Formats: sequence, C-alpha cells, structure tokens
Amino acid sequence: MNSGNAAPYDKPVTLSQLRRMKTEGEAIACLTAYDYAFSTVLDRAGVDLILVGDSLGMVVQGRETTLPVTVDEMIYHTRCVAAGRRRALLMADLPFMSYAAEADALVNAGRLVKEGGAHMIKLEGADELAGTVAALSATGIPVCAHIGLQPQMVHKMGGYRVQGKDTAAADRILQAAQGLQEAGADALLVECVPASLGGALTSRLEIPVIGIGAGPSCDGQILVLQDMLGMMPGRMPRFCKDFMAGSGSVQGAVEAYVGAVKRGQFPAEEHCY
Repeated sequence: MNSGNAAPYDKPVTLSQLRRMKTEGEAIACLTAYDYAFSTVLDRAGVDLILVGDSLGMVVQGRETTLPVTVDEMIYHTRCVAAGRRRALLMADLPFMSYAAEADALVNAGRLVKEGGAHMIKLEGADELAGTVAALSATGIPVCAHIGLQPQMVHKMGGYRVQGKDTAAADRILQAAQGLQEAGADALLVECVPASLGGALTSRLEIPVIGIGAGPSCDGQILVLQDMLGMMPGRMPRFCKDFMAGSGSVQGAVEAYVGAVKRGQFPAEEHCY
C-alpha cells in the first residue's frame, strides 16, 4: 500500500500539477531510476517525478564521475524507464558536453524526448545557459535547470563541495536561478547548498524547486535511488538516508521515502548543511 498521498495509478503527473503542488504546499517526491524494473517500483509507490540521471555513470557503470556518459546511453536508459512508468513525470539529463552549443542542446534534447520518451530535460549551469533554456522552451521542450553543486563541473569546482556558503556565493545562485526562470525554465533542481539558501530559492521562485541536500523547505526532494536503498559502497552522503533499513523490501523502502517526503519528515536536520 502506498504510504504517500498520491494514488499509485492516478492520472499522469504534468508540469501543471507540479506547479499546483508548489502552490498548495504538497511536497513533490522524486527519485532517480535507470531501468524498467525500478521504474515500475517507483511508479507504484507514488513517486511524482523520476529522473534518469547521468549519475548512471557512477551507479550503473561504475565510473568515478558522470562525465563519460553519452547521449546514446541516456536515450537507452530513458527509454527503459519510460516503459515502466504510468503516472510519474519523466525527466532525463543532458550529459556533459551535449549542450555546450545551443544547436547541440536542441538536437540532443529533442532526441531524449522523441527517442527516449522524456517529458522534461535537465541541464546543469547558471546564467550562461539562459539562451539555451530559452531556445529549448521555445521549441516546446520543458526544462529543469540544475544549480548549486553541479557534478558535471566537478573538476572545475575542485570536488563535490557544498555551494553558496557565503553571502556573495548565495547571492550569485539566487540571481542565476531568477535568470533561468525568466529564460523559461519550468523547474529548478538545487544540490548541496545550505538549507537557508534552499528555502530562499523556494520562496522567491514561482517554479517548483527540487532539492538534494538543500534543506526541508524546497518544494520537493530527490535522491539517487541506489543511495536511499543503501546499495552504494563507501560513506553515504550526509543528505541521504538509508530507507531500506527496516523496510523489508525495495517497494517498502520507496514507499517509506515517499511518505517521509510527503509528511515533511525528510530531510531532517541531520541531512542538511
């Protein structure tokens, strides 16, 4: 039985519904998936948005970063996930260097939608991507902008570090988010920032703000599925929780996650920066 608020096979989630959820204060529960089987589990558990992330480079392929992932690999995994979902909105990442030029962004985003079955694409960046976001929006492709910690910029950023910790850095992120919204972004994903900044972004923007390591005030929460199932070796990120512990099954763990997000019980203080 689904422990969240959404029935497992309601009508499909749309951008309009995500905006309504923000307005009405209903938390948006999101997770990553990379294949058909997990997609069906997430959909049955009431996950509102499934992300086919380029994180597959690390959790599926065993790479050290997301950088080697190709557009063709993203399309393949997105198609697999699309086959399993009936309700959740499906978002897919544009991988590293697939949108450095606006023309490439249009072609590759179009492929993710046409060949992969994605409903929305996600791309990492700030002010410099405003033109690309506007171009994609003009073609009818919904866009989620990803700011804060950007895994595709791991070498430039000097590692996986919390972003926006001082006033100047926080202001830059706020300004970038506003500019991306004005350019036509339909949603924002913010990663690894202080909880206060996550709250400020959520209150200032009209579009839904999805957080990962960005505090409890965001409109929604997302985790990498394998992290929240406790499957990955090494130390679990601070912003994550092992929902598999005590759940008895993968289905139960995902339902527990959805319920915790919907009730405002996750993330808790110990998961925040």
